[in-house]
Amino acid sequence: MIRIVIADDHTIMREGLKRILDGADDIEVVGEAVDGFEVLTQVRKGGFDLLMLDLSMPGRSGVELIRQIKDEVPKLPILILTMHEEEQYAVRAIRAGARGYLTKESAGTQLVSAIRRVASGRPYISIEVAEQLAMDAMPSMEELPHKHLSDREFEVFSLLVIGKSITEIAEMLHLSVKTVSTHKTRILHKMGMPSLAELVQYAVAHRLLMPMRL
Repeated sequence: MIRIVIADDHTIMREGLKRILDGADDIEVVGEAVDGFEVLTQVRKGGFDLLMLDLSMPGRSGVELIRQIKDEVPKLPILILTMHEEEQYAVRAIRAGARGYLTKESAGTQLVSAIRRVASGRPYISIEVAEQLAMDAMPSMEELPHKHLSDREFEVFSLLVIGKSITEIAEMLHLSVKTVSTHKTRILHKMGMPSLAELVQYAVAHRLLMPMRL
């Protein structure tokens, strides 16, 4: 039996996932979490085999949360289930320690097989993500500017380009306004762009706009 914890802040999504898994005799949902703090509580409590994790939740989330989980429980398999289709999100999540990456659009047909594969110790990623990981490992003459951002800077970048203010980002990521402002300055410098408007145009052009949160 594969015991899993579902971490997603949307009740409808969690209920939908549980309905999908009802037909799998070898999978049991033993816990749920609605934010990063509850995820860490579940991880520290233990008693399950796989964590199904949304990338965007209130409190601690994203790549930073994956890294902390892997620091505390290195062997816990993590399957990312997210709205983000852009390979860059997947690559960062896999590098941080996630073993699988699945978009919510694909969950209906691929979720059970993804859970079984990740729980067995094998990776579950798309061909596109595998190719991106391979390409990133090779020396390149020209690399897109956003790939030079740290994981935290990329997280701030992703929120800036969907219209979140510095104050909102500080609250969401539990950082000071000054720290977020510093991240914004570094992002603009690293990407060689003079303004937020340029960042938004870049994000649109490279399909880096993550879905707005409800």
